[in-house]
Amino acid sequence: MTFVVGEACIKCKLTDCVEVCPVDCFYEGPNMLVIHPDECIDCALCEPECPVEAIFSEDELPDDQQDFLELNQRLAESWPNITEQQDPPPDSDDWREIKEKRHLLEE
Repeated sequence: MTFVVGEACIKCKLTDCVEVCPVDCFYEGPNMLVIHPDECIDCALCEPECPVEAIFSEDELPDDQQDFLELNQRLAESWPNITEQQDPPPDSDDWREIKEKRHLLEE
């Protein structure tokens, strides 16, 4: 079992979740974070830390975001590991309530 970063993270890229991860399984892209499923130990510490509720347990991943499981796996293989909380992007507050952002994902 793993946790998955979903669509709500796109353009927000808040790193509160990174700070609590005991195994450093988060990876940072240009405008979102992902979790490496092979490294996640299913501790559930990250899920309540996400201010935009973008993190889901694999078995609770919404139907319309099932492709984010594969996306997290693939992007974690190429993006750099992130282990410390960082300042959010300057416009992250503008994106918090926007629901459909998949087309804005920068790989």
